[in-house]
Amino acid sequence: MKELAALIAPDGRLGAAINTGNKALVQDEGGRLSGISPALAARLAEELGAELVPVVYPGAGKVVADADTGRWSVAFLAVDPEREDRVAFTRPYVTIDTTYAVRPGGPATVKFVDAPGMTILSAAGSAYDLHLAKTIRHATIVRADSPGASMDRFAAGEGDAVAGVRASLLARFAEDTQAVILAEALASVGQAMAVPVALAAALPALDAFLVRAKVDGFIASAIDAGGAKGLTVPA
Repeated sequence: MKELAALIAPDGRLGAAINTGNKALVQDEGGRLSGISPALAARLAEELGAELVPVVYPGAGKVVADADTGRWSVAFLAVDPEREDRVAFTRPYVTIDTTYAVRPGGPATVKFVDAPGMTILSAAGSAYDLHLAKTIRHATIVRADSPGASMDRFAAGEGDAVAGVRASLLARFAEDTQAVILAEALASVGQAMAVPVALAAALPALDAFLVRAKVDGFIASAIDAGGAKGLTVPA
């Protein structure tokens, strides 16, 4: 791991970007971070013999925007080709369901959300927002700065639907009588570790790290401990 440490933690500190907007991967309990992303970051820092320095973000778009600033050297992001000019991805370590919350009496399936006159709230730069940009033909997409902000606006009465990670929508709207979370998935998205493109040489070692974490049961145990729904460990 000395070669990897020299690449991503040359000063003995591992800057790890943690996206708290994705409740399936990160749970924030009064500033105490848990879930699969923080767990992997902590294990990686331990294996490197480095100090873990979490760099917390409210949404994935802001993580990608900071890729060339030096604020972080490893992140946990949804794989998307449109991000590959800024970051380089490992193999996915989990796949995650995204879907919509809609108003009571609204569309019952994902395809009927994309209709003339419908307004979809989304988080700018998120994996599901990139998916919507490619697939929505009739509805209007209104973007907020973060997943939390898009859900806040939906809760305040704006829009006909809000896109999001299923676990995040459940955490926010499961008890809300004015929101219905669709059972159908909008998209299943691969979640990977990522580095700035300048550090792409670190990918083989990070891939090997993820293989070890999967084989020894670490990833499955971290998912179970977090209690998040809609996560699958790839074969």
